[in-house]
Amino acid sequence: MASTLPLPLPEPGQFMTALRSALPHFGQVEWFARTASTNADLLTKTRTSLLRLDRPWLLGAHLQEQGRGRAGRTWQNRPGANLMFSCAFDVFLPPRLLPALSPLAGVAACEALRGLLPPPLQPHLTLKWPNDLQWKFAKLGGILVEITRAGTSRLSADHHVAIMGIGLNLDDARSLSQSLDRQIADWREICDAAQEVAQSPATALVSRIAQAWYDGINRAIRQGLLEFPARFAQVDALNGQHVNILDDGQVVHSGIACGVNELGQLLLRTPAGELAISVGDVSVRPK
Repeated sequence: MASTLPLPLPEPGQFMTALRSALPHFGQVEWFARTASTNADLLTKTRTSLLRLDRPWLLGAHLQEQGRGRAGRTWQNRPGANLMFSCAFDVFLPPRLLPALSPLAGVAACEALRGLLPPPLQPHLTLKWPNDLQWKFAKLGGILVEITRAGTSRLSADHHVAIMGIGLNLDDARSLSQSLDRQIADWREICDAAQEVAQSPATALVSRIAQAWYDGINRAIRQGLLEFPARFAQVDALNGQHVNILDDGQVVHSGIACGVNELGQLLLRTPAGELAISVGDVSVRPK
């Protein structure tokens, strides 16, 4: 028998109340019926706020009218079929480490969601560098991380604000796969594979990911990122795969993916030696 999703989503006021209870250390938690873009909303709030260390903030919406993915891509969504929210965190890290926050957000979210799954199914939930969540190698969700100065509330030279946004497919994988001409996964598939997963409400998914991001950033501030490559390896969907690195649709590098370094760069083994890739789209080459 097919499982049931934690749907319909609670109305925004109920959603917000439940999240504020689950995340009491978040300075602001808001959830709306619709907005243009949760990342853009938090960027604007960050640049205009006079508050000092009131973060973390969380802002979500049942519908994003101008939701964005990496490289300016739009995020297709409809109310109830997607879980979309963003968080803003104070970050005190040297600038050279800031790019690592993008894959760090992906690892933390993947770990958080794996915690809801029975152990035999956890390896099916992986991360495609830099931060695409995958279920059985089909895209389940995407993450967008944007870094900005702390504005008028800046406390030191290394004080930045990281805006981490996620769009997680709850439903509609079949229609999205057809319209996008590539494999898309959704949370319903996971619920069908493990009935107990469907017992976790949507608010639990949000609070687990938000808490994992908060813990991951604080850990990076305290300890640095020396242990990050080993942590990434536990969820890495690309390790050992022959891949192409694309820029504007053109192949710029080819090789074998072999994890990441401390800076969150993808390591690529090529005939010319090992390369550290900072940006680009990754396409797995057919064997």
